[in-house]
Amino acid sequence: MFRLALIGLFCANCLISSEAFAQAKKGDKKFAILDIKQVDEDFQYQGEYYGLIGADCSWCGECALGLQVVARGDGNFIASLYNGGLPGNGWDRSERQELSGKRQGDVLTLTDDNFQVEVKQGGIADVRDSHGHLLGQLTKYQRSSITLGAKPPKGATVLFDGSSVEHFKDGKITDEGLLSVGTELKKKYRSFRLHVEFRLPYMPYATGQARSNSGIYLQSRYEVQVLDSFGLEGVENECGGLYKQKRADVNMCFPPLSWQTYDIAFVAPKFDADGKKIKNAYITVLQNGVPIHQDYSIVAKTGGGKQEGPELFPIKLQDHSNPVRFRNIWIVDLSDQPDPTYCHPCQPLLCDRCGI
Repeated sequence: MFRLALIGLFCANCLISSEAFAQAKKGDKKFAILDIKQVDEDFQYQGEYYGLIGADCSWCGECALGLQVVARGDGNFIASLYNGGLPGNGWDRSERQELSGKRQGDVLTLTDDNFQVEVKQGGIADVRDSHGHLLGQLTKYQRSSITLGAKPPKGATVLFDGSSVEHFKDGKITDEGLLSVGTELKKKYRSFRLHVEFRLPYMPYATGQARSNSGIYLQSRYEVQVLDSFGLEGVENECGGLYKQKRADVNMCFPPLSWQTYDIAFVAPKFDADGKKIKNAYITVLQNGVPIHQDYSIVAKTGGGKQEGPELFPIKLQDHSNPVRFRNIWIVDLSDQPDPTYCHPCQPLLCDRCGI
């Protein structure tokens, strides 16, 4: 379900020293890096790793491991180990192992009670047991969503392709030709199929809701959260969550500065003549090509969204003071169509047959 690319040596000319980075930005949790040429030395260690470890390892079953490494500033890191592979690519959904550590020179050492992982320049991670015995190596990969760059189907409206913000109220195009946060659609949609691509800034010192926060508000009522939740648990207020109502079925957030995708199918709630809700809204969401909500009945508005009602409100791209960027946004209006029938959940893509 992904395009995979092996990561080679990181360009040294694209880095500034961690010391210089920290001196300039330490304590400023709102500081955000948008240009990969401006990242610190820690950035090259952050990311996703995969490989096989020794056949005598009872903990990991099939002996495949996935590792997600998260930079937290000043050479500090946290990480998650996954049995079977990476989320959406082999992970068996068993409990993830949480590690932490610090980079000393060219080596990042991560530990917990069972493992020691040494991450080196060049994208190789040595996995050892608690006694220091080498179990195997993991290799760094850059995953790419299968829906990245998806072309709008027949009948779709291209909302943003980098050339104009005519469909957006107060929309702003960056120098890169990307769409900034803090805007909303001029046209209001009842039910629809929406494709959005987004990129999170690199904010190693930020935590929680201060880390690359935005959101896609459907009908200004229901928020699909946008946040740098890479390598975290993936709870209700993290990336992919229906804000404070339902967590994503799997945390499919990629590392910051990666382009990511949401493919959202939304069926509006129904109200009687007196304005009483008689049927909940339904939603299916793919993040980076993987279903994270499947035909879910939204019980109420989320977070700070507008109260539910028959009146339509626009789709919003939330401004939460972090420079999240968007591109390749298109929509298929299903407002006048019968309620769609969902495909079998094993199918990886939204399909035209269902209109979803």
